[in-house]
Amino acid sequence: MLRDVTTQSDTTATEATVSIPVQVRDLLPQDLPACTWSGSATHLRHVERELARAAAGEADYLAVCTPVGVPVAIGGVDYQVSEGAGTLWQLAVLPALQSSGLGTLLVRAAEGRIRDRGLHRAELAVEEDNPRARALYERLGYVAYGREPDAWDEEGPDGSVRRHETMCVLMGKNL
Repeated sequence: MLRDVTTQSDTTATEATVSIPVQVRDLLPQDLPACTWSGSATHLRHVERELARAAAGEADYLAVCTPVGVPVAIGGVDYQVSEGAGTLWQLAVLPALQSSGLGTLLVRAAEGRIRDRGLHRAELAVEEDNPRARALYERLGYVAYGREPDAWDEEGPDGSVRRHETMCVLMGKNL
C-alpha cells in the first residue's frame, strides 16, 4: 500500500518521496533469496546457519519487510555471546534505503526482543572504519567500552573466499 508520493511542483521533477508501511518479523529461510543485497552467497549460508540457531532459541534473526514481505533490513541478536546481554550482529539495510530510519527500527525491534527475554543490556561491535553506523548506534544510546579484533570469511566477485580482518569498537546500552 502506497501511503504518499511527494514530488517537486514543476513538470521536470526527477525525485519523489515514497512512504510505505513496513513490519518487523522473524527472518525466514525462504527470505534468503531476496537478501542477496546483504552479502555474498558465503554470507547468506552463514545467515542460514544462524536461522537454525534462532529456531533453537539461541538467537533471534529479524527482518524489516515491505507489505509484500520483501526484507529491506535484517539483523540478529545472539544470546550466547555475553552473559546477561543480547548481542546485535549482522545488521544490514538495503543500500538504497540507508538513512531512511530502517536501521533505527531494526535496532529498536532487536532491543525489544532482548527485553522480552528479561535481559537489560544490548551490546554490539562496529568496525572502526564505519563511522556512519557508529553514529547511528551512538544516537540510539550505545556507548563505546572497548576494542577488539574480529574476522570473517568474505567472498569476492569471482567466488574466491578470503579472510577479512578488522578492528571493532565494542558498544553497549542498558535497556
